[in-house]
Order: sequence, then C-alpha cells, then structure tokens
Amino acid sequence: MEDLVHIVFLALGLVAVGSVLVITIYLVVSGLPAILEIGPAEFLFGTRWASTAREPEFGILPFILTSIYGTAGAVVIGVPIGFFVSVYLAKMAPAWLRNSMELMIGILSGIPSVIYGLVGMTVLVPAVRILFGVPDGAGLLAAMIVLAVMILPSVIKVSLSSIEAVPEEYEQASLALGATEVETYFKVTVPSAKSGIFTAVVLGIGRAVGEAMAIMMVAGNVANMPSLFRSVRFLTTAVASEMSYSSGLQRQALFSIALVLFFFIMLINALLNVIKQRSGNDR
Repeated sequence: MEDLVHIVFLALGLVAVGSVLVITIYLVVSGLPAILEIGPAEFLFGTRWASTAREPEFGILPFILTSIYGTAGAVVIGVPIGFFVSVYLAKMAPAWLRNSMELMIGILSGIPSVIYGLVGMTVLVPAVRILFGVPDGAGLLAAMIVLAVMILPSVIKVSLSSIEAVPEEYEQASLALGATEVETYFKVTVPSAKSGIFTAVVLGIGRAVGEAMAIMMVAGNVANMPSLFRSVRFLTTAVASEMSYSSGLQRQALFSIALVLFFFIMLINALLNVIKQRSGNDR
C-alpha cells in the first residue's frame, strides 16, 4: 500500500514538473523569435507600444513598470491590512465576530474577478475622479486598490491558519514571564508563524501579478508610462486585450510579453525564497 501511495504521489509530482517544463518551452519557442526580430533592448526598454500602427513599435517598458508599481502598491496596501485582521481574528475577536468574518472572507475569495472589476469601474473609479479632481479615475491608483482587495482573502486565510498552528505553550510561557497579551501575540506568536505568513504574502503577490480582467476594467488599459492618475496597462492586460485580433509579428510580440511575465513571476518567487531563507538563518 505504501509503495502504491509513493508511486501515485511521484506521478503527480512529475506531472506538475512536466507541466511547468512544457509551458516554459512553449513560451520560449513562441516568444523568443519576436524578441530577436524586434531587438531585446528595443522590446524591453522601449517606451512606446503601437502594435497596429503603419510602422509598429513594440516597447513594453510601460507594461513592466506598471506591473511592478501596481503589484508593489497592492502589497503595501493589502498585506498589512490582511496581517492585522488575521491576528485580530485569531487572538482577539469574539467567536461570533470571527465566524461572521470568516464567512465574509470565504465569500470574498469566491467572487469572480470580473465582479471586482465591475464594482471598481462603477464605484471606485468615479470616487477617485471626484476625490482627487482628475479627469478620469481609471488609472494605477484604482488598480492598486482593487488588487489590494483581491489579495486580502489569501493573506488573511493563510496567515490565520499559521497563527492558530502556533502551540499554546509558547504564549503561556510568555505570559508567565510577565508579558502582556499584545506583546505575546506580536513578539512570540507572530514570529513563530513567520513562515506561514510569508507564504501568505507570496500567494498575495502571485494573485496580484497574474490578475487581468479586473485590472483591465479599472486601469484604463492605455499603454502609458505609470502614473497614479493616468490610464495604464499591465503585462497581463496587454496580452488579454489584443490577443483576439492579433496576427503576425503583433501576435508573436504578445507571446513575448507572456514570456517576460513568466520570467518576471519566477524572479519574484526566487527573490522571496532567498529573503525567506536568509530570514530563517538569522533566527
């Protein structure tokens, strides 16, 4: 029986690894020719995207910077909120409030991204326009806020589970030494759950980087250099918005954008793993 289970899990692991390899090979084969034809420097650092012009230009630097700024902004807004909510629910909230909040968080995680985009387009975008007095509220700021809301369920759920997994003996020992409950939560419980909380942040970043539909509806979807109150286009939305009618070099360039996005996500994961390992070694 143990051998059978071992074989099953080995096969599933090989399928997962094989899927990643197939995706990687397909993106490299489909996207690399356009990068070589356009020129790596012009493609990666060009500031103008005009794929349907008489003389097309394929610079994706605005998309790269917008994705970086948008993801960073969503993390800065969403992660602290999700972290403090998870600590409160795990250690301070009464049972009735915790049960209600967990139900709401579960519903929030199941809402389709297009609904987030629709609400953002009809509520958030006009609010940004009125509050900041700009001609159009669709832009990077609206995209950051929508992404921050979308990553909350992942951050809260995983952080909550990690905090609850910390043995009670740790907290009891801290309280016995004279620490207050709040000091115990943030100086004993949270550091003990650091690995799980870090995983929650990684999941949140992955959700923010890979989102397309909701962002397309609130960011304006125009290939501008990133600015808080200016319409912008992310790497994901650049592919989604033009793939249906693309052809020739334009289509190949969209595959090249997907390739850049793929390696962008891999680079983020690698950097986060390095930070996690160094943080663990410093303990």
